[in-house]
Amino acid sequence: MKLFIDSADIDEIERAYASGVVDGVTTNPSLLKAALVLHKKGAKKINLEEYLIDIITVAKNTPVSLEVTKTDFDGMVKEGLALYNRFNPLSNNVVIKIPINSSLTGKTKITDGLRAIRALVQARIPINATLIFTPEQALLAAKAGASYVSIFIGRVDDYIRTQHGIGFEKPDYYPAEGYVHAGKHLQDNGILSGMDVIKQSVAIFKNYGLKAQILAASIRNARQFREVALAGAHVATLPPGVLVSILNHTKTVEGVKQFIEDTPADYARLAVDRK
Repeated sequence: MKLFIDSADIDEIERAYASGVVDGVTTNPSLLKAALVLHKKGAKKINLEEYLIDIITVAKNTPVSLEVTKTDFDGMVKEGLALYNRFNPLSNNVVIKIPINSSLTGKTKITDGLRAIRALVQARIPINATLIFTPEQALLAAKAGASYVSIFIGRVDDYIRTQHGIGFEKPDYYPAEGYVHAGKHLQDNGILSGMDVIKQSVAIFKNYGLKAQILAASIRNARQFREVALAGAHVATLPPGVLVSILNHTKTVEGVKQFIEDTPADYARLAVDRK
């Protein structure tokens, strides 16, 4: 399973890569905006082009997803080509993110996202189809030629809870098997949870030998990371905070403290470098 870092903060990305376990980076305009605000010094503006070059350089030889901001077919294709042609030559690792459906009304030009994916794939540009919430959206993105299909499992859980008036905090775990409230199994058109979308998508992709990689996004906690791995997702992209939480366990810390306290003095001296 591949592990991506979901961040546009260059410091977070550098720390994640220093761990030795990260295989790529996913960014989006919201993450980029937050990172630029964080790194802004006084009234001095950050050079966005140079900042993106830094990210791509740190992630050398691993994929970095850059997302388009246009919503029409021509605009997405033009922007996707421009981003790819400008930044991919640096390390041959840029992937363009295209929403599976970019229609702001949900009605007109609803297929522009699919058309843009197909057009850019035909131009030999790798695509990360993003904002996927159902297995059928994932299937269409894969058929259009996307290299990755990003399923937002945390947001699926949020949507189901919100639709049924259930309060929650963002890091809260949502059961993979769904949630029973007032005697009713909550769902969204047969979808019980974000994890359910992953499981159904994995099954569909195996049925038809689809080549796109299922990318689990919007992961909120360590347990969800475990579940997407068990379900067979090809990639998980994690916010830095979730990556850190995976490493934490009370018994691990307790054990380290005990081992340090119990270490014989002679053993510690053996570990001193002698030249």
